[in-house]
Amino acid sequence: MLGTRTPFQWVMLALALLLGLALVAVLGFRTLTEASGTNSYALIAESFLTGTPWASACFDIDCAQFKGRTYIVFPPFPGVMAMPLVALNGIETTGFMLIGLAGLILSLFLWKRIFDAFEMEGEVQIWLLIALAFASPLFYVGLRADGVWFFAQIVGFPLLTLALHEAIYGRLVTAGIALGCALLCRQMSVFYAPLLLLIAIGPSAPLFRMDWYDVRERFGWVLQIGIPVAIGLAGYFAYNYWRFGDPLETGYSFIFYDFAPDPETGETPVLTARVRDHGVWSSAYVLYNAAYLLVQGFDITFDAAKKLNITGLDNGGTSVFAASPWLLFLAFTPWRRLALFCLLIIAGFATMLLFYHSNGFTQYNTQRYILDWLPAALLMLALAKDKLAEHKDVLALLVLWGMALNVVTVTVLALTVGA
Repeated sequence: MLGTRTPFQWVMLALALLLGLALVAVLGFRTLTEASGTNSYALIAESFLTGTPWASACFDIDCAQFKGRTYIVFPPFPGVMAMPLVALNGIETTGFMLIGLAGLILSLFLWKRIFDAFEMEGEVQIWLLIALAFASPLFYVGLRADGVWFFAQIVGFPLLTLALHEAIYGRLVTAGIALGCALLCRQMSVFYAPLLLLIAIGPSAPLFRMDWYDVRERFGWVLQIGIPVAIGLAGYFAYNYWRFGDPLETGYSFIFYDFAPDPETGETPVLTARVRDHGVWSSAYVLYNAAYLLVQGFDITFDAAKKLNITGLDNGGTSVFAASPWLLFLAFTPWRRLALFCLLIIAGFATMLLFYHSNGFTQYNTQRYILDWLPAALLMLALAKDKLAEHKDVLALLVLWGMALNVVTVTVLALTVGA
């Protein structure tokens, strides 16, 4: 394969190497300079270690006030991952960036194995893995794994990938366990359970069979996947009951929003103003969220006076097809049963989040909520392997564009916000 590359392909690989090294250096720098006392999962870990459901502090805006105590509203599993760090160093611990890097590397390893199972051409695999590492929201959440929102995603994504990997390789119990852990990071992951069963059934077997042996076998698959997932759900309900006395209360209804204007600007912060006027979920958010998901471009901001000096980047992010244009290859997916179910997951997740008060804000050159459906999209691209191989030079160019935008992003942020 090495000897068959054209000069153009070698140039693209060289550019990918240079851009990749630059982005790896940024990840390394962020890891070495990680600030302490910024990740609320340290507080969840502390609550587990001390056996008290409330938190001893609040590191960010998403804290709940309930019966005079402070609570962290986020799902618990990333807090379990943080327990060794907190046990050693207390709630001011660092080390979340290292866990984030491990999550990114594990994700790449698992997707390499999944692409192998689909018999995808090696050159195409290389570019898709580069895209996942450096031209997708996975890079951004890895870069900010010291924050609670991003840490949940960088832990949840490899767990969701592991669930798909184990189902593809026929290990349904471990697939169910991985999915049970993933939903304790990102609750919507539970909707991948039917996809695991569909993978177990296989691409050619009839979806419904009346043969007793097949019915019994498939019921066994349902149990292998479903029991671990049910245990994960039960654990989440128990966690909620432990904190708030109600298994269905996540704590979001008790979040304290300070609606007072910022003393410096005189304005109420954007998300706070939205919740004040429209609530957490509303159709009022659809236009903004849809625009940023689908069409918003890469937006560098300039000073108001002469528009000559760069002041930063749009913190609402960049649309998925502008920041990660390689996902346009989803249009080439053959319409098989697995692809249709993956598309249903993508459409369902994306549509639901259009009504949410935040699109992932603050974020730069990404839409990080697509990580919830990116595994389904990657499965669709695996099904489109022949088209990807046919147009692999185009794929490479689109990946390089996404990488270049991320290099520009971190450069602008370093110059305007600071390292």
